[in-house]
Amino acid sequence: MTVVAEAADGREAIRKAGESLPDVAVVDISMPGLDGLEVVERIRAAHPKTAILVLTMHEEEQYVVRAISAGAAGYVTKRAAADQLIRGIRKVHEGGRYLSDAAAEALARRMGKGPADRTSLDALSTREIQVLRSLALGKSNREIAESYAISTKTVDTYRFRLLKKLGLRNNAELTRFAIQNRIIEP
Repeated sequence: MTVVAEAADGREAIRKAGESLPDVAVVDISMPGLDGLEVVERIRAAHPKTAILVLTMHEEEQYVVRAISAGAAGYVTKRAAADQLIRGIRKVHEGGRYLSDAAAEALARRMGKGPADRTSLDALSTREIQVLRSLALGKSNREIAESYAISTKTVDTYRFRLLKKLGLRNNAELTRFAIQNRIIEP
């Protein structure tokens, strides 16, 4: 195994994936700039032969589901033993799928839930969660628009939808919701 590139943020990860064309890209969901799910989608779209393994602190089921839906072939939590990471890299490199023990457990919990047990977070799209995370981190509408190549009016629309879907009134309540649901760390 050889590390061919490292990136400090989402945009750099996408650029370096294009330059080095790795067999496997290991991506963190919580990275500066573009969030990791957006990075997974963009790398997957531009370089379909690159297998993507998510390595993250997030053990919550919604992250596992969203990462796999975005195109990740594997998901390993940072609390997992190093051998799980290595097994995961090898497995996705071979064309397979891999979930660390914690990720598999989270996914099993998700699959075992009935419709009444779903959270309000489940009703949000990936883009809505990205905008929610950005707003909760204190980014301006302009910064969010630039990050995701959308207009500020579109950011306003996402914000309005978030408030309505979650039954919240303002950005402070959005931030509290994001912290309570571990979308951001306090």
